[in-house]
Amino acid sequence: MTSPATAAEIRRILSGTRLAQSVSAFASLGVADAIAAGADSVDEIARAVKADPTALYRLLRTLAAAGVVEEDGDRRFALTELGTALRQDVPGSVRDQAILFGHRDMLAAWANLEHSIRTGENAYAAVFGEPVWDRRARHPEQQAAFNRAMAVVSAPLGPALAAAYDFGPVRTVVDIGGGNGTLIAGPLGAHGHLRGIVFDQPAVAAEAAPVLEAAGVADRAEAIGGSFFESVPAADVYLMKAILHDWPDAESIRILETIRAAGPAATLLVIERVLGGPNEDLEGKLMDLHMLVMPGGLERTLEEWRRLFTAGGWSLADVKPLLGGWQVISAVPAVSAASAPG
Repeated sequence: MTSPATAAEIRRILSGTRLAQSVSAFASLGVADAIAAGADSVDEIARAVKADPTALYRLLRTLAAAGVVEEDGDRRFALTELGTALRQDVPGSVRDQAILFGHRDMLAAWANLEHSIRTGENAYAAVFGEPVWDRRARHPEQQAAFNRAMAVVSAPLGPALAAAYDFGPVRTVVDIGGGNGTLIAGPLGAHGHLRGIVFDQPAVAAEAAPVLEAAGVADRAEAIGGSFFESVPAADVYLMKAILHDWPDAESIRILETIRAAGPAATLLVIERVLGGPNEDLEGKLMDLHMLVMPGGLERTLEEWRRLFTAGGWSLADVKPLLGGWQVISAVPAVSAASAPG
């Protein structure tokens, strides 16, 4: 017989969807910014965010129980440390990520998880009849929201990468799928001799100029639009963050082969997760399911990364921890039997 404690724990896990949606609504409404600006009563906050006071109170008292805000005895609310992280104007804000995870498209795809498990097919494409990248291309506001969320993730990783890797002998770095340039700004800012290229879809690469300017590296960087399935600019070092996990092996191998052709003597730095072993790494394995549901890719174990690089013409050289569950995997071009000395 299932014990009451066990049943309660399962219900706690199941309630995660409701809590996540509550946090996403809180972020999307801009409640944290309204409270930071001085609104504290339910009526004041409701006016600031254009919400129904009664419904808003029900949301806020729930999030007070979750530790996102703190309620006094007079229906007034203050931000906690968690709530402050959902302000738009604080460094390291996770507001854009919270909004992204509550988007109706993402929820619809996750609601189709069982289809993916039964068939192995991508849940998002099964729901919407097209890959997530194609749909976002037709809905620029969705693409912009995704780009903002990814930039938040990249911001601390750039300086961490600059410290973790010896860029001394390097002249040119290309960030493949580099978004708005947030990641590459870290190494460029730390190493004044480097020149950098942000390479992404043309509409995305066009957003890099203000970020590079704000980072003070615009004179040593440029943004180029294109497809990493076709060709990439030449460089000494190629960066890729959270790109290969978006794609199944066949497409990932094509990307690796494209880079190998452009940089036959280059080094590849891949910032990704390396999945942990059995009974551990819940975050990584939830992300693996997210890849199945949304873009159709996967997270990989160390051995799976090794095989993927080999198939794409590279040799895995090293793996180092970076930040927050991310690792930097370095690879060098594989030496074929035909080209090996002797």
